[in-house]
Amino acid sequence: MPDNTYSTLANIKTKIRRLTRSPSTSQLSDADLNNYINTFILYDFSVSLSLETLKDTLTFFTKPYIDTYETSDDVNNPLYNFKNKYMVVSSPLYIAGSISDFTQSYDSFYALYPKTNELREIATGNSVEMHYVGTLTHVPILRNNVLFTSVDLNDNGLELHDDGEGGLIGDGIGAIDYLTGEYDLVFANAPKISTVVYSQTVPYLPTVPTSVLYYNNAFTVRPIPDQPYRVEINAYRRPTEILDNATMPELSQWWQYIAYGAA
Repeated sequence: MPDNTYSTLANIKTKIRRLTRSPSTSQLSDADLNNYINTFILYDFSVSLSLETLKDTLTFFTKPYIDTYETSDDVNNPLYNFKNKYMVVSSPLYIAGSISDFTQSYDSFYALYPKTNELREIATGNSVEMHYVGTLTHVPILRNNVLFTSVDLNDNGLELHDDGEGGLIGDGIGAIDYLTGEYDLVFANAPKISTVVYSQTVPYLPTVPTSVLYYNNAFTVRPIPDQPYRVEINAYRRPTEILDNATMPELSQWWQYIAYGAA
């Protein structure tokens, strides 16, 4: 009959010391040994064996008018430390209880949901005015995809782009309301006389999302949500560290593999 006491951290350390011929802490300190063991568990063991024991369901919730969801430093956020906690995410994926499309291909996702810019003339320069205020008509507009442009008296380009939080940065300062389209901007230099000031934006129609892209440790949903929706996806989490001599791996049979791997 299997004896779980064989799989404790203490036995793993003893096995490693025998394998490495380092019985003394003067040859290999306990601190270093613990570090080797847990480094192997977190970063090597978990990658080489995607075990069902580590399979989990990752659940998070969309926010109205927000399309991208990244790892968070907020401990109350379901995506807290996501990029370190989980190794792999995979289909099936459910949004609001319905199975939905999931891809990790940036190209195929944006082939279906292109970020086509709408180019609009919002003003004409006079070589004096730098401050422009107004309201875009087609709203809401996509965050991180707002651009105001013109050309100054010396034929240098002027551009102000959004920072994803409603601020405008670049050649000047300003603000944009993604929902109402109201903007207030000041270029660093005045657009030259008779030169058009353009806005470039990506309007969208918010509704329940049906597709998700996982790329660069972030989830992007389309269509962009109009309210919170539950998103559920398969994920393989990293195994738990073992820090106390009496503790065991999540599955007892892992102990010898961990010992050989850490050695």
